[in-house]
Amino acid sequence: MASRCEPHCHRLSVPSVHSPTLLIVAAILAALVTGVLSAVWIFNRRIPGLRFWAQALFCATVFCINLLLRDHVSLPLSVVLAQSSVALAAYLCLLGAREYMGRAPLGHGVALLALALLLGTALFFTLVKPNVQVRIALTGLVPGVLFIAAAHTLARGGFHKVPARYLFAATVGVHGAFLLVRPLLFKLAAPADGAQPETGMVAALSQFVVLESTLALVLVAFGALMLTNEFITNELRHLAEVDPLTNVFNRRAFLTLLDKAISNAQRTQTTLPVLVMDLDHFKKVNDSWGHRAGDDVLRHFVMLAQRCLRKEDVMGRLGGEEFAIFLPNAGAGGAVAVAERLRAMVEAHPVVTEQRSIALTVSVGVTVCAGSESAGTALQRADEAMYLAKERGRNRVEMTVVPAAPMAPATTTNQPATRTTLAA
Repeated sequence: MASRCEPHCHRLSVPSVHSPTLLIVAAILAALVTGVLSAVWIFNRRIPGLRFWAQALFCATVFCINLLLRDHVSLPLSVVLAQSSVALAAYLCLLGAREYMGRAPLGHGVALLALALLLGTALFFTLVKPNVQVRIALTGLVPGVLFIAAAHTLARGGFHKVPARYLFAATVGVHGAFLLVRPLLFKLAAPADGAQPETGMVAALSQFVVLESTLALVLVAFGALMLTNEFITNELRHLAEVDPLTNVFNRRAFLTLLDKAISNAQRTQTTLPVLVMDLDHFKKVNDSWGHRAGDDVLRHFVMLAQRCLRKEDVMGRLGGEEFAIFLPNAGAGGAVAVAERLRAMVEAHPVVTEQRSIALTVSVGVTVCAGSESAGTALQRADEAMYLAKERGRNRVEMTVVPAAPMAPATTTNQPATRTTLAA
């Protein structure tokens, strides 16, 4: 993170306006937060983005140390270290944001070319045509754009759901914007009467720049730790709610979501169909081909089922080879059509595993939630319809509903393999 962010050219008799005390504090803080994030990453290597943010803070540490030692190293080396460390810090921050959000990694070739161009320009305005203001502008332009790009990448998902992302994005975004406007601020604050820069607005602005950079440094580290906590929390929630084999909701999470969907359907006066599915003769698959083949069959079935579903439909594994789906904002006829399409797709797509082809069929029970019944009650009725499909020959769809009037005779759907019965 950049302070006034450019070693002043003492060889050009431009006095320094940085407070050594502030720079020492910034360097110590940068080193501490770099060490903390590095340690967190060492023990949590699966957390996306963390390694890049730790490396970015290391670059910030190098930058602060370079400012402290600028009177003891050659001017070209000091300029190269200042420009490259700030640019790399911003670039690594962007890489971390993209990795955390699951974006494709950037090609480093373009970045290396841009860095070489930046350093070449900075050296030109150091050795050939010395100009401190241009170098200060370069130190803010490239990193400022990269920090804003990192903020834009992270600001996704909704503030109420993932506030840590937005707080981190706000930090790097504001810091990036400040880097962009900083050269203009120094130009406006420059004394017009040739007074020394240690006095007046330039000195005050320089102190503020160091403070802003130090604050940004701490907030970036804090934001990275918040994102680490967000990721770990999401991982734990995923483990608690999702079936590890099929990657659909487990029974407990599915019932919780079904209860919420029933309440919403009652509030909006809409229907909520529920499907319960069981793979036919699944025990024979395990006995004949082994449990590994059985696992492949379950994953294959879930993949086929998801092809038949909308984005808002919810699927869960109740246990073994039994699954359930609820279809928000769908009618009974639509639910039967989805179930029949799924049944036909499963029958038409056998599982090919280890050069074997395993034929599959599925029995499906369909019901529609009624009144203020619980998720367990609705699921039990759909389960009874599924067992009815088993009794009537398997590889078929049966539907049961709660009648509003006395029991009526059973009706048949258009599909030959599908039956609808009315059950109390």
